[in-house]
Amino acid sequence: MLARPHPPVATAPYACKAEASRGRAHCEPESATRTPFQRDRDRIVHSTAFRRLMHKTQVFVHHEGDHYRTRLTHSLEVAQIARSIARVLALDEDLAEALALAHDLGHPPFGHAGEEALAEAMRDHGGFDHNVQTLRVVTRLEARYANFDGLNLTWETLEGLAKHNGPVEAGSAMARAAAALAGRDLALDSFAGAEAQVAALADDIAYDNHDVDDGLRAGLFSIDDLASVSLVGPLIDAVVARHGALPQTRLIHETIRRMIGLMIDDVVAESDRRLTAAAPADADGLRRLGAPVIAFSDNLASAERGLKDYLFTHMYRHPRVIAKTERARAIVTELFAIYRDNPGLMPPDWRARAEGGPRDRAARVVADYIAGMTDRYASDEHVRLSAI
Repeated sequence: MLARPHPPVATAPYACKAEASRGRAHCEPESATRTPFQRDRDRIVHSTAFRRLMHKTQVFVHHEGDHYRTRLTHSLEVAQIARSIARVLALDEDLAEALALAHDLGHPPFGHAGEEALAEAMRDHGGFDHNVQTLRVVTRLEARYANFDGLNLTWETLEGLAKHNGPVEAGSAMARAAAALAGRDLALDSFAGAEAQVAALADDIAYDNHDVDDGLRAGLFSIDDLASVSLVGPLIDAVVARHGALPQTRLIHETIRRMIGLMIDDVVAESDRRLTAAAPADADGLRRLGAPVIAFSDNLASAERGLKDYLFTHMYRHPRVIAKTERARAIVTELFAIYRDNPGLMPPDWRARAEGGPRDRAARVVADYIAGMTDRYASDEHVRLSAI
């Protein structure tokens, strides 16, 4: 017996409505048990690119320890935070979750070091950006379905991925990619729906907090060093005042859980204030406001920028991290040169796409191939190919 269609979710007037989705580029029968946004989430979770996130790193490369964040654990943390915020604001939780889970699918191996290396290698061939690559993954590179390339996600999910950083400038790499890949107008000159804005801010909350945790775990800075950071110091003091002397691991965890809670509470309060003041009638009205409605308060935004500045100086630019990232950048750069000059070293399906076409297309195929690699596979391939 066929299950009944999923009932509409009760959400605010300005939330994206699954039952009113603008649909997919390729028409498909609707699911009897899942909303379109739930179906998007499930397709993302079952994608090859999502599984590979387990072995793609944030800051620390794969062999440095089992307890540091990977792109997969980061994406799960972003999804949890996004759902929490969306639920309180009466938005569509499933769409917010889908966007959170998909937002890093385009990241290459070795985090930002890998992206910088590919961007340099592709400088004369259209460039490389992980957000653009995410759109390539979900619209073209995933090869799972009989009738289309990609995942055939809804308009709302594609819009949110394209506008991860806000409205898209005409003529930019994202604008060109969206026109070529999405198969429809994503209204790039406006802000995305509220759920996409939630996912983007949840991304900030997640990586601010897990980079503090990972940086402390790695010994790049100490809990005492963080006392001078305005967003963290008062929380450390509050934990000590409440619990007294704690083992380092418990003190760190208690501080970070409070910081996550503080940031979520601030987003909810500020966003509720903005939504109440703007009172958009529907999701399109929210997109036309010309300013984001999901945001930190001014005070928290300033404190969060201070934390980012601290992490940039004491973590991302730490000599230990720089040494590792330089090596990672060299691996990606050398792999690109090897495959570009010898496309026959790639698997047959990739080789067929690269050979016999324009140089720019061949370079893009190589970039797509490398971007899909895990840290471990990229390292192993570099060793293997360097020995030839």
